[in-house]
Amino acid sequence: MNQYQPRIIRKPDVINETGLSKLTLYNRIKDGLFPPPISLGARAVGFVKSECEAVINAMIAEQTPEKIKALVNSQRERRV
Repeated sequence: MNQYQPRIIRKPDVINETGLSKLTLYNRIKDGLFPPPISLGARAVGFVKSECEAVINAMIAEQTPEKIKALVNSQRERRV
């Protein structure tokens, strides 16, 4: 049985993959244009790799900010 196993990546990997600065990354998260991190423990967070890849692909495809926000919102709803 081949089940989906989500991968978690850390902030330096996200910054490397996107080319965004830390400030820009967190501003995009605040504005709903990038998926927020998940808690890995008391002081550690990580990002769901597939969510980040989907948003990066939307950015490459020059999707509008509204479409990217809708994508991020749907990703957050699927987490629950």
